[in-house]
Amino acid sequence: MGIERPFWRAIAVYRVASLCYAAILLLTAGGYAHPVAGWAVIGVMASWTAGATYAYTSRPGRTLLAADLLVAVGCLLASRYVQGADAGPAGVMPVTATWVGGPVLAWAVYGGRRAGAAAALVLSAADLWLRGVRHLDFGVPLNGAVLLLMAGVVVGHVARLAKRAEARLQRAVEMEAAGRERERLARGIHDSVLQVLALVQRRGLEIGGEAAELGRLAGEQEVALRELIRSEPAGATRDDERDANGAALTDVGALLRRYGTASVTVSTPAIPLLLPAGHAREVAAATGAALDNVRRHCGAGTRAWILADSGEGTLIVTIRDNGPGISDGRLPEAEAEGRLGIARSIRGRIADLGGTVSVVSHPGQGTEIELVVPVPSAGRWPAVRARWTGRRRARAGETA
Repeated sequence: MGIERPFWRAIAVYRVASLCYAAILLLTAGGYAHPVAGWAVIGVMASWTAGATYAYTSRPGRTLLAADLLVAVGCLLASRYVQGADAGPAGVMPVTATWVGGPVLAWAVYGGRRAGAAAALVLSAADLWLRGVRHLDFGVPLNGAVLLLMAGVVVGHVARLAKRAEARLQRAVEMEAAGRERERLARGIHDSVLQVLALVQRRGLEIGGEAAELGRLAGEQEVALRELIRSEPAGATRDDERDANGAALTDVGALLRRYGTASVTVSTPAIPLLLPAGHAREVAAATGAALDNVRRHCGAGTRAWILADSGEGTLIVTIRDNGPGISDGRLPEAEAEGRLGIARSIRGRIADLGGTVSVVSHPGQGTEIELVVPVPSAGRWPAVRARWTGRRRARAGETA
């Protein structure tokens, strides 16, 4: 339940207090044509208050919310018989009094301000029908509807802010614990594994030959291990930050930094590069496929650089290398031969995300692959894509 539990307790107190007020009102106030029926409605309200209080503090859900709203509407409409035909237009208080505000508050706490406003509109419509729409003078009859709507929106907004604050606090605690654990592991690894890898690298380079290759591999693993204990876990989602569809976001920069080695330099901004988790994994996979091509076709001594940044509603990832480059017409030829590394592993993934891939290469000058992916919540992607496409076509070299 977390932060919601105090809200449910407060709503329970409100239900009991408003139930007592309704009972006192029925007992002391006049204008009710059938007070016995009114006490029957009070009994239903009391029974539901007891059951709903227990249910909300144990396991709230949509079925309970719907039932809560229906019971409140039913009790409110029963006031037409308790009051008599002319009591509503005359301004007599419904037998439910302020008890109908309970479902509005419950919907607001559970679903936010929109849900609270929806419940308030349903109960307000029932209340206005009970009073008789033809008698409205836009005075007192509308006050209850306005108050219900304001309560639903305000309480829903506060509840949503409280949930976000709780999620961020939980994440901060988890990040602090993870940071302490990484520091502990880093100290142990630095005193053992990293020193051994550094020694193997140094001695391998001194011996030369095949030992030099082993030293180079040990150096790459040393860099990768240092990055592993320094960065946050790959694929970590930001539950407190979500896109327009409510999906949790993932920092693409954290995923890309896992590719850093002695021969691969990764540069990302200090702020997170957030995308939905599935999109972030696809961007990282496309980047990994580009690095696989570098290792496969450019040789052991080739260096690569990964640069990630955010534009206006886009995420841009650039992969460069200082290899021999790609000869003119080689990409279409490789695709015709069935070698679909760039066509499927890179272009296919990015195209599924609504993005574009640009490849610029000259023989002897290396290759640059640029991935441009739209951020789903951005609405200016077509213009941004057109601007980037035009800029890439204006550059010298092969643009695909």
